[in-house]
Amino acid sequence: MLVWFCIGVLGINKRIRFFCGDETRIGMKTISGRKITALGIKPIGIEQWKYSATYLYGIIEPQTGEYFFWEFSHLNTDCFQVFLNLIAEKYREDFLIIQLDNGAFHKAKRLQVPDNIILMFQPPHCPELNPIEQIWQYLKRRLRWLLPNSMDELRQHLFSLIKQLTHQTVASIAGRSYIKAALSVVSF
Repeated sequence: MLVWFCIGVLGINKRIRFFCGDETRIGMKTISGRKITALGIKPIGIEQWKYSATYLYGIIEPQTGEYFFWEFSHLNTDCFQVFLNLIAEKYREDFLIIQLDNGAFHKAKRLQVPDNIILMFQPPHCPELNPIEQIWQYLKRRLRWLLPNSMDELRQHLFSLIKQLTHQTVASIAGRSYIKAALSVVSF
């Protein structure tokens, strides 16, 4: 429906693409999880409780697996504005519909959404509707039990994980059947 609105009402003649966007915090505090041990052996994990963190902003295209991530120091309207501007520049030849949660900074009055982007908000309190949440889980699962000595070491490990991400991996994690079915009836 939104695509037909873009074409019919707004007269968009660019390629229209659907992305899912979100932000996540990655920090020095150890991400714990299950450990495999021999039968009868209690798993023991060393944890650190350092609270410095960074924020990863991202968008993914569930249909193709294309992604774009950027690191910021804060989670606020100013950083989100910069992120939108980076997206608009990277995809200047396309028109993007980006699904987001209802974060207050996504809807701030001073936010200036670029001309080639429409923000589409999912219902409140429904993170499971946004496939990028599974990408964050995928990345954080690979950071389990990591004990970095500094934020730079954590960033280095995180960026190497992101470099290893392929479009096929992202599409297999985020390519929900109902999204693909909805996008398949619309020719962009």
